[in-house]
Amino acid sequence: MRKPHGVVDRFPINPMWVVLLLVIPLLALFLLLIGALGPLKPHSPSDLGRASGALRPPKPPRLAYLISGTRGDGRRLKRLLQASYHPWNFYLLHLDLTAPPEERADLVAYAASEATFVQFGNVRMVEDADPVSQKGPTMIACTLHAVAILLREFEDWSWFINLSAADYPLMPQDDILHVFSYLPRDFNFIKHTSDIGWREYERARPIIVDPGFYKPSRPDIFWAKEKRSMPSAFKIFAGSSWVILARPFLEFCIWGWDNLPRTLLMYYSNFLSSSESYFHTVICNSQDFQNTTINDDLRFMMWDNPPHLHPMNLTSDHFNLMAESGAPFAHSFSREDPVLDRIDDELLQRSTGRFTPGKWCLANPELGTDPCSVRGRPSVIQPTVNSRRLEMLLVKLLDPDNFRPRQCI
Repeated sequence: MRKPHGVVDRFPINPMWVVLLLVIPLLALFLLLIGALGPLKPHSPSDLGRASGALRPPKPPRLAYLISGTRGDGRRLKRLLQASYHPWNFYLLHLDLTAPPEERADLVAYAASEATFVQFGNVRMVEDADPVSQKGPTMIACTLHAVAILLREFEDWSWFINLSAADYPLMPQDDILHVFSYLPRDFNFIKHTSDIGWREYERARPIIVDPGFYKPSRPDIFWAKEKRSMPSAFKIFAGSSWVILARPFLEFCIWGWDNLPRTLLMYYSNFLSSSESYFHTVICNSQDFQNTTINDDLRFMMWDNPPHLHPMNLTSDHFNLMAESGAPFAHSFSREDPVLDRIDDELLQRSTGRFTPGKWCLANPELGTDPCSVRGRPSVIQPTVNSRRLEMLLVKLLDPDNFRPRQCI
């Protein structure tokens, strides 16, 4: 029988306190899930019931990551991959068409030659790079392309997570996998609202054309003179571009057994910053998936006051807020900001140029060797005590007063 997920930390801890710290939040999470999903969601999976009654923890889910960047981001993508890597997960790297051939070739060579990637076979590179303009629908096209590749290449992942070169993890993958083990596999973390406010006149009514579809060398979108009315066949939702989406919903977006995903994809081909609205509108206009939403993106961000179009770049001044937030990821960081080294050292226990260690890393670091140079079973995970911060964040998000009332509003 497989042993329960243990806990590791750099300082000795009384085992009884460790058990209490981890079990109590998870029990609260169980109760909230049972209450939230009971009669309102008859189609919810039974993973939670099986997990709560079992003598051992549930099998951890597999996560599918899209890690994307643009010209000059090759080194940042390598570092982000090393920081977020786990052999149980799957990873797809993408450098858009603006990246020079030598930068792309260097990333391809790294993905193909790193011994750990070769052993576990879970890292891929998008061979035919897509044009991507930040304000146009080419970003949605790139994301859907990545999802289609992940569905083709890997069969048993549960959630899709998009990361850019400006993102960074705030906890080891063992922590994330441990906590997500206790969640229904159809939950979608997507920050959204139908109160689009200024977006109606600056995003929805203007008609834009993204030349990246037909002329990749053209750098930006352009506007048509005409405006369009708001749609009556569906309701527009908008929110964060950063998502954690469940496989069943993404299969619906790719295969579209009704016409909603295709209809909305055509509508959003002329919508400014469609990555902030496409998935949100699809999921909230689908009766099959609108009750699977959790109105949060699980990213730590800081905004100016009044807020600008993009969040602030995070620095060491924000470190304590990041660490205490419970969010598994943060956005955004400037290139090589010193706070990334502090995150590596204090939150990930990761050395420069190495992977974030987990239970799969078997070498003894006290001997000066890379702990991940000896690799064990990827399905065995061991969270740190810091995983309780993510547990408590989910307890808050799944509170009955916070969960259902904030779905697709």
